[in-house]
Amino acid sequence: MERVRARVAARLRGDRGTSTVEFMIITPLLFLLLLSVVQFGLYYFASTVSEAAAQAGARKARATADDNPGSWQNMASTTAQNRISTLGPALVNGASVFPFQDGDQVGVTVTGRVVKVVPFLNLTVTAKSVGPIERFVPDAG
Repeated sequence: MERVRARVAARLRGDRGTSTVEFMIITPLLFLLLLSVVQFGLYYFASTVSEAAAQAGARKARATADDNPGSWQNMASTTAQNRISTLGPALVNGASVFPFQDGDQVGVTVTGRVVKVVPFLNLTVTAKSVGPIERFVPDAG
């Protein structure tokens, strides 16, 4: 009888199954870490796409604002949207393009949401590019 009791007590004190429990705790954390690395890469790429779109729109705005005072905003917006469509349409969701003018400076701001890989993490990217309006100024001499 004492042998049986010792065997039962040894089984109750054993470490059987602890690695399974540890694996169940560690695995979700490892997946979250892996998805976070992927999310950071997507954020960086979406930021690069937004910056390229803002720069392309601002270049168009600088070149056309003096000659087309009423329609340069549409041209700059279209150029920026086309750049987003070319470089990464699936990376920047709901992209908004806002051309603006401040005195002799024109520019474009691009804002959008980054593709979500990690649940409950809503990231947005914003890029802004500004430059002077290009004008031909004849020599005064």
